[in-house]
Amino acid sequence: MQLKWFHVRDFQSVRDSGRVTVSEITALVGKNEAGKSTLLKALYKLNPVVPADANFDVTTDYPRMDVEDYRHAVEAGKRKTAVPIQACYSLDAEEIAAISEMFGDECVTNLEISFSKDYDNNRTYSFAADSAKGLEHLIREADLSDQIKEALKGAAMTADGLTAILQAQEQTAEVTRLLNLLAEVKKLNLSGYIYSKILKPRRPQFLYFDEYYQMTGHENIEALMQREAANPSQLKPSDHPLLGLIRLARLKLPELINPASTIELKSKLEGASNHLTRQVLKYWSQNRHLRMTFDVRPGRPGDPANMRQGTNIWGGVYDTRHQVTTELGSRSRGFVWFFSFLAWYSDVKRGDEPMILLLDEPGLTLHAKAQHDLLRYFETELKGAHQLIYTTHSPFMIDPEHFDRVRIVQDKSIDPELDADGITEGTQVLEDIFAASADSLFPLQGALGYELHQTLFVGPYTLVVEGAADLLFLQAMSAILQEDKRTGLDSRWTITPVGGAAKVPTFVALLGAQKSMTIATLIDSQSTDQQKIEGLYREKLLKKANVLTFADFTKTSEADIEDMFGAEFYVGLVNAEFGSHLQAEIEVKALKSKEPRVLQRLEKHFAETPMKEGSFSHYRPARYFSENSKKLGSKVPKEAKDRFEAAFRALNALIK
Repeated sequence: MQLKWFHVRDFQSVRDSGRVTVSEITALVGKNEAGKSTLLKALYKLNPVVPADANFDVTTDYPRMDVEDYRHAVEAGKRKTAVPIQACYSLDAEEIAAISEMFGDECVTNLEISFSKDYDNNRTYSFAADSAKGLEHLIREADLSDQIKEALKGAAMTADGLTAILQAQEQTAEVTRLLNLLAEVKKLNLSGYIYSKILKPRRPQFLYFDEYYQMTGHENIEALMQREAANPSQLKPSDHPLLGLIRLARLKLPELINPASTIELKSKLEGASNHLTRQVLKYWSQNRHLRMTFDVRPGRPGDPANMRQGTNIWGGVYDTRHQVTTELGSRSRGFVWFFSFLAWYSDVKRGDEPMILLLDEPGLTLHAKAQHDLLRYFETELKGAHQLIYTTHSPFMIDPEHFDRVRIVQDKSIDPELDADGITEGTQVLEDIFAASADSLFPLQGALGYELHQTLFVGPYTLVVEGAADLLFLQAMSAILQEDKRTGLDSRWTITPVGGAAKVPTFVALLGAQKSMTIATLIDSQSTDQQKIEGLYREKLLKKANVLTFADFTKTSEADIEDMFGAEFYVGLVNAEFGSHLQAEIEVKALKSKEPRVLQRLEKHFAETPMKEGSFSHYRPARYFSENSKKLGSKVPKEAKDRFEAAFRALNALIK
């Protein structure tokens, strides 16, 4: 079976979630307190892998605001018991084949089954089968004599009708088989028989996992045995992954206390440790020098409380780089979560039982890169083996290649922009992102922004510049030079403006983490920025040859891209763009400032002689030049073309 959708009503913060459609992997995305965990917990109770977690409790689970009104209404017979969870599954090919083999292809027309559970903890199912067509196929395919088949002609295709005729026939083995089967069909009806004999054993269980299931790293074995023997409900959440690990080692708890052979015990623990180490290192790129270790030793007076007598199991992590072993529980919370989940899931996977995984905030304590590793684990290890539903508010736990997997979870009553109307619908799930609030959409915006950054604004060859004006000037000058049969900027360069000189080092550092990427800069050169510029190659962010400034080509101490054109030509662009706003046309000789850069001189000029309206922006002359580059190309001074060509040749030489 594969889960198609589920629906939560009247459970904690959820009044009516709406129908939540799911796929192989589904991400419930929303801000804190939106009700994401609540949805998973309601679904989990439908058929949990830990039976002790199965029951709904009206007192704790029904929406607290209305719980007493609900109790009175039920007691007075004014309403039925609420149904907090309903889920619908589609039958898989194997289940359909099993039904068809016994009752024919026409027996079941709607290949779905749904389950519900109410606050009395009665679980019901809904599954439809055509009894007449199913029984007709059963009789037609049965190994009966011609005489019996003739007697059955015209019989009512019901369990009672067929039984009455078969009881009057010779009681062969086949007739006996049919009578026994029809007796069960009569008792359960045909849909009930199909469910009981074929579908019920295939009903998936839910494995719910959150941070409370993390291993502590050590445990007293006798105490663990007592909790397990007394009642599974007595088990602590952290016991489950530890028991999974012990079963993974093919050990039983008594064998840890009194092993037949110390060597055999050690070998089995090492085998489980090695298996998990390979799994961890395959998807844990944060540190490749870790090895899992497990040890079983008698309790000592200095051990933690409740572990000073009997036998204890200790989980450790050996760091081969630092040659030190630390207790598992002392590692980062993210690592402990990842390891604990792998231990439990590895054991569950070995059982080969139908299972749906419910992971609550799985990346909560993981670094962004580790969250990416976890997504990769979902895609390669879980997909195709088990369905997965997980919650998150992190943009790094959203796969930008699969936004179709995202379901927005929001509670309108806690959204500031929606609370004014006193909305009390509670948690709802949306597939239409246009109906979502800004807060709910934020993780998707972050994921989309990161993806755009990786694909649209950067490429294998990325040229980092300070702003949009640089981008326009470089593109226009490259086209002018190529029109003159001279060297322009290689088309493989992606020009990426970053919004100012101060952001260049950070942006380069972020891009520098990308492998197989060539990064270069062509930026302004000012005396105040010299230390930042030198830091790009001094800190080994870039090679020195990849750090280019405009001053390298103007042969001056300082230079912006505007100085590449020469003061006379650039001031002409300013006059053309701002002509109607100037008190008088600007002449270069009127720029009395001795500053080395033309932009500085213009800024001082406008401070003394303001425009009639508006203010100067160095972006607008760049836009004007870009829009009129065809007619301005012939007017660009030869010296300016030489400077830009020299810059383009230096950059093109960096392409492998």
